[in-house]
Amino acid sequence: MNSSSLAQAVTEGITESTGRARPMPNPAIRRWKGRLLVGLIILATAATTGTLLWILWHIVSNGIGHVNWSFLTSNYTRTGDTSGIWPMIVSTVYMVALSLGIAAPVGIMGAIYLTEYAQPGSRVVKVIRFATESLAGIPSIIYGLFGLTLFVSTFKLGFSILAGALTLSIVILPVIIRTTEEALMSVPEAYREGSYGLGASRLYTIWRLILPGAMPGIISSLILCIGRIIGESAPVFLTAGMVARIPDSVFDSGRTLTVHLYKLTQELFSVHEWNQAYATATVLVLIVLTLNITTRLLARRFNKG
Repeated sequence: MNSSSLAQAVTEGITESTGRARPMPNPAIRRWKGRLLVGLIILATAATTGTLLWILWHIVSNGIGHVNWSFLTSNYTRTGDTSGIWPMIVSTVYMVALSLGIAAPVGIMGAIYLTEYAQPGSRVVKVIRFATESLAGIPSIIYGLFGLTLFVSTFKLGFSILAGALTLSIVILPVIIRTTEEALMSVPEAYREGSYGLGASRLYTIWRLILPGAMPGIISSLILCIGRIIGESAPVFLTAGMVARIPDSVFDSGRTLTVHLYKLTQELFSVHEWNQAYATATVLVLIVLTLNITTRLLARRFNKG
């Protein structure tokens, strides 16, 4: 049976089963549907981009005029022109450094175990992945209540930078594990086979070949986690407190930039306090934008290398 006979038989079968032949779509209608779909995509993109640009313009235009050297380097006194955010910047840096110092080694080693040592598809791997996915979906306020109960009360750490960092390390741990795992799996299998074929050990292969190959994804995940740490307020408020002074150690309470902004929004009774809130929000926006741009530049540089 040639192709024309086959097409005729198929058409006759359709006609017998349905009582009529299937009509061919109109080319004009298909073009109209395609244009409509493209228009909807453009509209959605414009709405998303426009909303982002409007938020950035509204915050930065109202706050950039009040961001100066004195605002960034002076202490917070609630009133007057010396209501700076230097203690909040120091507390935020402490929180970021300590949280990453706790979560990054655990997350990276956990991802290495899942990809390089654990049996693929085993029950242990399924349980760990289910746990990480469940942790990623828990609201941040739950983490705050957990940190308040465990680290602040049970471990007697009190409201401190250490209690907040331990809580935030749990918040960002699923992100580090999943992102690092994907980065490790993206390394070509030929690297492992070639290294093992030359007699290298598994540890040497991971340290000298796999980790350098996955480094762009690992660095990107860590930088994104920095943005997550800076943007969290509920876990920090419930564990690290909100004392607006430079902490002497990790066992002292501190107020991060996000918690400071939250506190300011509860005291918007004067023009000065509004200016303080917009200026703090501007600093936060600029920090997050800088982190995102840095992530893209580093990823592009590693990809070229």
